[in-house]
Amino acid sequence: MVMPDSALALPQSLTPSHIADLRLAASTMTGAKRRAFEAEMTLKYCAGNPLQAETTFGWSRRTVALGLAESRTGLLCLGAQSAFSGRKRWEELHPQVAEALRHLAEAHAQQAPTFRTSLAYTRLTVQAALAALRSQGSREDQLPSPRTMAEVLNRMGFRLRKVVKAQPQKKIKETNAIFDNMEKKTRQRRHRTASNA
Repeated sequence: MVMPDSALALPQSLTPSHIADLRLAASTMTGAKRRAFEAEMTLKYCAGNPLQAETTFGWSRRTVALGLAESRTGLLCLGAQSAFSGRKRWEELHPQVAEALRHLAEAHAQQAPTFRTSLAYTRLTVQAALAALRSQGSREDQLPSPRTMAEVLNRMGFRLRKVVKAQPQKKIKETNAIFDNMEKKTRQRRHRTASNA
């Protein structure tokens, strides 16, 4: 099939500067986000023609066609590499133990005294959490290393820190004068009660 030259002509609303900007924008994205962007620009400037997008922008017409199909159907295509590679998180491999850990951490958690964040601080140590999970019947091969346990608790929204409930107020300039005045009044009262007796 031969396309007429008029179908592959440069869209009039695009300048070489615009084309360079669109190429740069597409090069900063990856995966489905990039395909969606290329499909949108193809619809806008190339009347939905992947071959014209390839000629104009230098994008792969197959990638543009896939992006157009994804935008039309609403389904995202995943490659085998992104869909099936990578190591799963410990919480995904052992959901029952992770839920037991969450309950354990919630039992020891408390809100930060300032209430400025939504983080819960727990005084539970990693070693204590591992020991508690062992006592609940979790096998050794299900338990993570101490470092992984700390990361799991952080992902769950807990921070392993000691919580200071209240900070003492700082000493102000007048503190010594106030205490001297109180001591002076106390002496006067003692002196009066001693002289009246």
